[in-house]
Amino acid sequence: MNTNIIDVLVYIFENYIDSETEEEMDQILLEEDLAEAGFPEIEIKKAFNWLDELAWQQGEEVIWSQTADQAFRIYCEKEKQQIDIKTQNFLYKLEQAKILTPLNRERVIERIMAIETPDLNLEDIKWIILLVLSNQPDQDVAFAIIQDLVYNDTIKTHH
Repeated sequence: MNTNIIDVLVYIFENYIDSETEEEMDQILLEEDLAEAGFPEIEIKKAFNWLDELAWQQGEEVIWSQTADQAFRIYCEKEKQQIDIKTQNFLYKLEQAKILTPLNRERVIERIMAIETPDLNLEDIKWIILLVLSNQPDQDVAFAIIQDLVYNDTIKTHH
């Protein structure tokens, strides 16, 4: 099985984060379950580190000025190597449609960079956005829109 961190994150989201059960699993039990599902230990560890960093971001107090909302995002060279022009345009369109806030766009970019996989495709990026939004308070509408996009490849407007 040729897997990467995205595969593990998707599995965790579909089976635990977005599940109907209210039951919380112990991380050790979850790691055992993932190993039984066939995921390599190294990718499981990377996925948990990635999720831990995402959770820490939620707790960070961020000062975001009003002018930052009108700012234009310039990608540095390292980001351009990881985030192709198609993905940059996709993020820009989501921001222009008010699905992503500038702050959440930055969180998505940071989480993309944290994966350190140069061959992420647009489907991977959609999953990263969904995971970031699932961890943000007051982002239910944006989360639902991206969830429709991930599962149905369409963007439905939610009122």
